[in-house]
Amino acid sequence: MISDLAGETDRLRAAGPLARIDLLGAPAWTVTDHTIARQLLVDTRLVKDINAWGLWTSGVITRQWPLIGMIDAGRSMFTVDGAEHRRLRIKTTQALTPRRLEALRPMIERFVKELLDDLDEASRDGAVVDLKQIFAYPLPMRVVSELMGVDRSAHSMLLESYKKFFSMLTPQDERLQVLADLDIFYEKMVRDKTATPTDDLTSALIQADEGGEPLTEEEVVGNLKALVAAGHETTVSLILSAVRALLTNPEQLEKVRSGEYEWKAVIEETLRFDGPVIHLLMRFATEDITIGDTVIEKGEGVVMSYRAIGRDTAIHGEDADEFDITRPTAHRNISFGYGPHICPGAALARLEAAIALPALFERFPGVRLAVPVEEIGNLPVLTQNDLAVFPVQLS
Repeated sequence: MISDLAGETDRLRAAGPLARIDLLGAPAWTVTDHTIARQLLVDTRLVKDINAWGLWTSGVITRQWPLIGMIDAGRSMFTVDGAEHRRLRIKTTQALTPRRLEALRPMIERFVKELLDDLDEASRDGAVVDLKQIFAYPLPMRVVSELMGVDRSAHSMLLESYKKFFSMLTPQDERLQVLADLDIFYEKMVRDKTATPTDDLTSALIQADEGGEPLTEEEVVGNLKALVAAGHETTVSLILSAVRALLTNPEQLEKVRSGEYEWKAVIEETLRFDGPVIHLLMRFATEDITIGDTVIEKGEGVVMSYRAIGRDTAIHGEDADEFDITRPTAHRNISFGYGPHICPGAALARLEAAIALPALFERFPGVRLAVPVEEIGNLPVLTQNDLAVFPVQLS
C-alpha cells in the first residue's frame, strides 16, 4: 500500500464509497466518499472508545496488533466523545483561537528564517540538500514544542520516537516500549510543570477547570502526547507535499508567485490533493448503522480514508486526480477532519505552511528537485503521508 499510494487510492475508490478492508488482520470499513464521511463524522453512534470494538472486547485484537497505539492511546480528547470530549478539548481550543495564533506569527517567522539559513549553509557549492531533514522536519517540532513548553533538548528524542512509533517496520514490542518511554517523558514534564507552571499550553491544561472538573494527570499527558505528535507530523507533510506539487506543476507555481492566486489556494489544494493523513483510525459502531445498502454492524470499526475522500469526483470534478490551485472546491476539503473531533491544530498547521512556503520560494527562487519525482517515496507508514527524503538543489 505504502509503495503504491496512488494505486491504493484508486483501488479504494473503485471499491465503493464504503469499502470493506483488511487492516493488518483486522476487518473494518473504510470511507472514501466526501458526503458519507461528513455524515458519519457527526454520527453519535460512532465513538472513539476502543471498548466499543467487537474485535477488542472479544480478544481477537490484542496489544500485539501493530496499530493498537493509534487507537488505545490513553485518555485524551482524541479518545473520548460527548461532554467528556468537550471538557478535555476546551482549553486547547482556547489557546488556538485566530487571535492567539496570529500572536505566534513572529515566532514562526523567526524559526523559518533560522532554518532557511541552515539550508543556505548546507547547500554551499551547489550541494544537494534534504528539504525534509533540514527545513520541514524541524520547523513544526520547534513550533509545537514552544507552544506546549517542551524543551528543545528533547526534540531529537521525540522525532526519533515518533518515527519508530509510526513505522510499520518497527517490531511491536519495540513500538510498545516507545509508547512507554514517551509516557515516562511526558509524565515527568507534567509533574514538573504542576510544581512550577510556565507560560505554555501544558501548564494551562494542568490548571484548567472550565467545563467541569480539572484534567487529571493522565488526561493532560494524553492530550500533550497526541498534540505534539499530530502538531508535528501533519505540518511536515503539508509543507513537503505543497513543494512537490508546485515544483512538478511550474505553471501553478507561477500563478502564485505572480500574485494571481494566494498561498492559501496552494495550501487548500494540497490538503485536498495530497493531504497529511492517508487513513485515520478508528471509530466504532455502538449499534447497527445503515448507509444506503450497507450496514455497519454494532462493534465494527470505521476508518476515514482522507486521501481517497479528497479525490471524490462528485465534489471536486472529474479532474480530482490533478493538482490545480484554481479549483473552486479545494476549500471544501476535510483533510483535518469534520465535526466534534476536527483537528484542533488545523489552523496552526495552515499558518505554519502559509509562512514557510512563500519564505522558501522567495529565499530560493531557483529551488528544484534533485531527483525525478518518482524517486521521492514514502516511509513505511500506513496512516500518515510521510515522505522519506526530499532532495533539492536550491540554485
